[in-house]
Amino acid sequence: MIVISDTAPIISLLKAGHLELLEKLYGNVLVPNAVYYELTENPAYPDEAEIIKKVKFLSVTEVENIKSVNVLRSVTGLDEGESEALIMYDEQNADLLLMDERKGRRVAKQLKAEYIGTAGVLMLAYDKGYIGQVDVKICLDTMISNNIRLGKKICNTVMAHVGLEEVY
Repeated sequence: MIVISDTAPIISLLKAGHLELLEKLYGNVLVPNAVYYELTENPAYPDEAEIIKKVKFLSVTEVENIKSVNVLRSVTGLDEGESEALIMYDEQNADLLLMDERKGRRVAKQLKAEYIGTAGVLMLAYDKGYIGQVDVKICLDTMISNNIRLGKKICNTVMAHVGLEEVY
């Protein structure tokens, strides 16, 4: 299975202390150069950058058609990481795109890309027994406390999925 990730799902799971779920679910995850740069070069997050640099299951991959990335950016207003992830999804004939941002997901849907966000990753990991109910709740709380934008509806959907009371 070929999986491409944008920045947000990786950061969200890293902040929640469960980045390993990506490896458990997908083995190897491809990240375009722009995404890797966003993950490792933000001066506000040096500790997180060092963790990302050591992760073995993230494979940094170059997008072949930069012109397509630039066209997609100018037409959609997506950032470079999202645009590279979408173009790489097509170039690699990938099976899944990990993306959280609403605008990026809208474009992915228009391009008929299969995608899942961080909330979906948590639900899938729960279904496969990689994470328990309480850990899912802790993940959501930790993401919210780290200013990761998760809507109440999404959080409550995840809570209901794992059999916990909706609290958001």
